[in-house]
Amino acid sequence: PNQEATRSVRDQTIKDLFLENLTDTPCAFIDSGREVWLATEMCAEYTESSVDQIVVLDNNNIVGTVGGYDLLAHIRKNPTRKMQYESKVEDIMFSPVPIIEKSTKFKDLMENWKHSRRAFSIFRTEFDSNWFSISARKMLQVGMKVRTNFSTLSIQKNKIVTFQIGDTFDEILGLMYKNMTRKVPLENSNQFISDRIILGEISRILKYEENIEDILDFPVNQTRLEYIPSVNKDLKLN
Repeated sequence: PNQEATRSVRDQTIKDLFLENLTDTPCAFIDSGREVWLATEMCAEYTESSVDQIVVLDNNNIVGTVGGYDLLAHIRKNPTRKMQYESKVEDIMFSPVPIIEKSTKFKDLMENWKHSRRAFSIFRTEFDSNWFSISARKMLQVGMKVRTNFSTLSIQKNKIVTFQIGDTFDEILGLMYKNMTRKVPLENSNQFISDRIILGEISRILKYEENIEDILDFPVNQTRLEYIPSVNKDLKLN
């Protein structure tokens, strides 16, 4: 890889790295006293966009964040419809909030994410009181600017974990949490399921399938999957 370019990125500030794109991802907010079902609906909408977490407020003060990981971990422990309407966001949110400055350097942000195990931070500008977010997804923009010798061949290969079409959401989430992955391919196919898809289905079940009490005891064969994009095995990562 181009070590000079890598060092240059590591020492740059967030403001320098993103320039005009710095404030293109405003935060989404939810009150700490709202029910888990609403946070599930919001995360189903936002998770695959550049917003990976919902910022939690208490009396207009930022007190935490909640994302797909928190919601699905809660639902795995409490898979009944009743609990999603009774449980509050404050019961499952992540805290403290990872707040950074525009002057924060890339290397320091990566170190913060490593320690918090959350690839998400928020900041605001000196021009207004609005909050903006920065996530791993947004960081891909930085990678697009760096020229390296890396290709897909240089990426460590891991065993592919798959699910079967007869599996339930509970079984698939077990695979996701055990293998620390947000996407799992369908066995012998070019389709996959993700945490966002599951959150979307759970949100739909909560709103429209009132006869279903255990929301994870739901067969995936009734869910619309997505297709896996293909790339050349020696694709350059720049």
